[in-house]
Amino acid sequence: MDDEQRRQDDWAKDRKHRLPTFQEVLSRRTRPPVDLFMFYLFLQREGAEDILDFWLDVQQHENLCRAYFKDVRKSGRTIREDWPEYWDFARRRGSIYGTVVGLNPQTGTKRSTASTGEMLSEQDRHNLATSDEKAARSPSPRVTSVSPGGNTAVGTAEPPRSTTPFSLSGRTPTLFKRASRAPTIIPRSQAITRQDLIASAERIYYRYLSPAGNTPGSTENHEIYLPPALRIHSFPLSSSHEPKSQSEMALMAQIPDMFHAQKEYCYRAMEQDAFPRFLRAKAFGNLTPVSALVRLIAGLVILWVGLAVGFSLIFLDIQPKSKRFFLFLPYTIAILFLISHQYELDPVLVFLGQSESTPFRTLRIREPYVKKLLLGRAIWVSVLVAACSVALTMIFWAVPGHRL
Repeated sequence: MDDEQRRQDDWAKDRKHRLPTFQEVLSRRTRPPVDLFMFYLFLQREGAEDILDFWLDVQQHENLCRAYFKDVRKSGRTIREDWPEYWDFARRRGSIYGTVVGLNPQTGTKRSTASTGEMLSEQDRHNLATSDEKAARSPSPRVTSVSPGGNTAVGTAEPPRSTTPFSLSGRTPTLFKRASRAPTIIPRSQAITRQDLIASAERIYYRYLSPAGNTPGSTENHEIYLPPALRIHSFPLSSSHEPKSQSEMALMAQIPDMFHAQKEYCYRAMEQDAFPRFLRAKAFGNLTPVSALVRLIAGLVILWVGLAVGFSLIFLDIQPKSKRFFLFLPYTIAILFLISHQYELDPVLVFLGQSESTPFRTLRIREPYVKKLLLGRAIWVSVLVAACSVALTMIFWAVPGHRL
């Protein structure tokens, strides 16, 4: 107990001197503005929140499978007795639930350690590393899939997929995007059955991986990009009836581990691509892109008004010259807005301990190290604004008046 408390204390002290890791954000161990909620909003602005939804839904699916295995063991039966097909599959292929189902830890966890990197081609790694470039689009093949009702439907010509998880081409602009749904939550009011596991996997497949790109009966596109080696082209089981044949039982044995490799790929994609940009946006700035753009427009307008008034005072030779010092007000506001746009940081909001979550809506900064970083940048921006404002005001004060 003392060792656990000591580790917690060491972790808390370490967090005060560094930015959070991606794993800490996903495990909800961080606070605003670098928590999971803010990361979700960041991805939503880019139209890429489906990849995080997929990761969270697969995590929920794996938790459901773990709960099923634990229920079996609590009932006094072993997994080998209750589900021999899965036991044989996990023993031969490895499983992320090795310690839960009673397999040898070294055997049971081999799937999770070799999940993503070995399955990606050099081209896939290149696409992931250069996701900011304009991506070519590659159509996916026609496939045959099974609908939830058990009816077989042949896929028609599909819109081409993007070549990286965060390619914005073909995505709906944020202003017109549907309200995002929370990750699938499966209430546990009774004992979990294998049909619950199939239903969970079926929902994930038809929402995110179906080549049709959408859930049956829905017009919303949630399909995420996956490299060809990780794509699943059909889901041969149905939650409406229990598997009977030997082939269906063998397929059902793959349900618990079905999406783990795809989940690992999405994790690495977010960690290497979106998460660094998220930290740059939220740990070194406190404005959203829309708010920064509004400040740019307002700053240019106010600066134009201030310059117009300043030149009027000069060419009308208004006396006394001390009246020109009032130009300090519009110049300060204009330069504050312009520099805030450039740095995507409003020092006034930082001094009030606020960071924007959505345009013009703020929440309190609670992450200690982020608060320290933002405070230092806010002081620098304030000094820069003051210096530019004083310089511009003194220039207009020093120019001799000349009435035209």
